[in-house]
Amino acid sequence: MKIYDVIIIGAGSVGVPCALACAQAGLKTGVIDSLSSVGQGQNKTAIGGVRATHSDIAKITIAKRSLEIFSTWEKLYGDDIGFKKGGYCFPAYTEKDEKNFKELLVIQKQFGLNIDWLEKDKLIELVNGINEQNLKGGTYSPDDGSASPLLAINAFYEKAINLKADFYFNEKVTDIILKNNTVRQVKTDKDIYITKTVINAAGAFARQVGAMAGIDVPVIPDSHEAGITEPIKQFIVPMIVDMRPYPGSKNFYFYQNKEGQVLFCLTPAPIIEGTDTRSTSDFLPLVAKRIREIFPTLLKIKIRRVWRGLYPMTPDGIPVVGKVKEVEGFINAVGMCGQGFMLGPGLGELLSRLVTCNLTESDVNVLDKFSLYGDYAQCREFFL
Repeated sequence: MKIYDVIIIGAGSVGVPCALACAQAGLKTGVIDSLSSVGQGQNKTAIGGVRATHSDIAKITIAKRSLEIFSTWEKLYGDDIGFKKGGYCFPAYTEKDEKNFKELLVIQKQFGLNIDWLEKDKLIELVNGINEQNLKGGTYSPDDGSASPLLAINAFYEKAINLKADFYFNEKVTDIILKNNTVRQVKTDKDIYITKTVINAAGAFARQVGAMAGIDVPVIPDSHEAGITEPIKQFIVPMIVDMRPYPGSKNFYFYQNKEGQVLFCLTPAPIIEGTDTRSTSDFLPLVAKRIREIFPTLLKIKIRRVWRGLYPMTPDGIPVVGKVKEVEGFINAVGMCGQGFMLGPGLGELLSRLVTCNLTESDVNVLDKFSLYGDYAQCREFFL
């Protein structure tokens, strides 16, 4: 048997930075994952966008800290994690989108975000090659950016290892042992770990882990496809997010990374529930139509590969983070809804403060917003 202050289930976008933060706080930390190394679940399927410009104050708070960690990591530790400060741009092609973006802009600026409205001519100057027909303008947040999910998670992992965090791969959690509704042990197919604190960071499989402790975690995964092109000369500055719905897709977004490759992804409509990660024949035709509508310059670029990953979704699109009432020592850090990579570093630090009872007033406000005990009544059909 091995004894730990905290056991984290899942070595992904949330679990690894959480392990780093816990180790930095002096906690004896163990991480268990059924896969062969860090980031082999949803992390390696992320396209790498990192933004603080959300519409929810809790996400904004966490994402601002994450953005700070990503943007300063190389300077502090010397690891190139592929960070590129290009910003996010939401172009508006309809009066409805223009109205919605401008209304949201007011709220975002009240929360201290660096974001402004660009008129059509300024947006065209920023995004050379964007379709100008019916373009009204758009929002631009220059401090946002992108990073490499694989480079970043391995940098966090190496730092956590140096701080004596232990990682156990190819090991499946089979049970969480309770005594008097209190966490006592984590059982795997290989060993037993004694601990008083378990953090559920199992991503798309969070519900199964929660069930081991008798907790129903409202996370149901659905799948999204993405792709990457050959590298070309840098010419796209921000991540571009086209929020217009089209047949087969709810929205479309893309950016050019530090190496010059263009990464792209869309949200399918209707959603595709389940854990199937096999690529489909529908994806590229849908992407071609979306590119033609917003950025026809990219139509002749060569695509290197495509893949399909999972979004661990909650009924209201808000993460589920924090202690549970029913079991002492069980903490959720799940339901990132496809934003685990950009929220993970900031969230990891919050979780370490939760475990060590050093929460700030801001932490309490975030946890209140991310509570498992929110009102999901309006989303009841989600689970039927």
